[in-house]
Amino acid sequence: MPLSLLILALSAFAIGTTEFVIMGLLPDVAADLGVSIPGAGWLVTGYALGVAIGAPFMALATAKLPRKAALVALMGIFIIGNLLCALASDYNVLMFARVVTALCHGAFFGIGSVVAANLVPANKRASAVALMFTGLTLANVLGVPLGTALGQAAGWRSTFWAVTVIGVVALIGLIRFLPAKRDEEKLDMRAELAALKGAGIWLSLTMTALFSASMFTLFTYVAPLLGDVTGVSPNGVTWTLLLIGLGLTLGNIIGGKLADKRLAATLIGVFISMAVVSTALTWTSVALIPTEITLFLWATAAFAAVPALQINVVTFGKAAPNLVSTLNIGAFNIGNALGAWVGGTVIAHGFGLTSVPLAAGALAILALLVTLITFRQGGDADLAPATN
Repeated sequence: MPLSLLILALSAFAIGTTEFVIMGLLPDVAADLGVSIPGAGWLVTGYALGVAIGAPFMALATAKLPRKAALVALMGIFIIGNLLCALASDYNVLMFARVVTALCHGAFFGIGSVVAANLVPANKRASAVALMFTGLTLANVLGVPLGTALGQAAGWRSTFWAVTVIGVVALIGLIRFLPAKRDEEKLDMRAELAALKGAGIWLSLTMTALFSASMFTLFTYVAPLLGDVTGVSPNGVTWTLLLIGLGLTLGNIIGGKLADKRLAATLIGVFISMAVVSTALTWTSVALIPTEITLFLWATAAFAAVPALQINVVTFGKAAPNLVSTLNIGAFNIGNALGAWVGGTVIAHGFGLTSVPLAAGALAILALLVTLITFRQGGDADLAPATN
């Protein structure tokens, strides 16, 4: 295993932690800056929009740079953004800092996925991408709870200081250990944009957005579902979230290995599993043990899709791997926002928390239909992983 892959995973850990830890710190941030909880919640939305909007622009802005230089520059922006968060004196400065931090997110994961895939033989590419994204899943398992605990004990700014330090370590690792490929093809801006003309790439991005929407329709409201329907205590919710994090990590690893063998079959199987397990939660959520088992299986199925989705867009957009990989991260964040809205709408219209898993299952079925259309259009050759 190349050490550079671990450095990419560490970078992903830092980025994932800074994205999600704010959710656990919202009460502290709101109280310190004198804003409401919903007002502080816009710091989450602002970050997601920063990722979605900034991803394609940053990909194009770094298109002329070698991939190593691009990753180093993006990590530098990440460090500056977190430093500004730690120093923020008011809400507006913190919002600005969050958006600055978000600008690097999509491009880093997009370019980093391409770099990770190129560090290993062709038949190991999905596994390499999965290893990088393990950093993101570990951010949810360890980074978020530890960052929240640190922020509650020493002030929310201390969390961003800690993430800044991790970012500096990752930056040094990227400079020191990430190989610089001198035979790397120079990117042609027109060729990058021309790669977006095919229907396959847009279907693939739609697939990612629907997957994310399905996942976050349920994930966003899992805590109130556990508390109000299953009857889990606040402490029990924390342990359940840890169990979900372990499922996400396991799914990421399994998904990478499966996608190396049969890309389309992996995606089809994952979306069927998500639809079935999400729907099952509507009935299993009334009892603790069945709920825990269902959520673990759901998390495992959900993140098994991540490496496959990332390799899939590169397969269809191989003429512009940096751009399409970055757009895929943007699509993921658009789905994030869509899923939260769908789940909230279901609850607001009086259908109840137990209807949220049904909505998540319906979105997974839509993702499945788009997958079938995508690979039917691409032909049988696309049922195997890409070798280019």
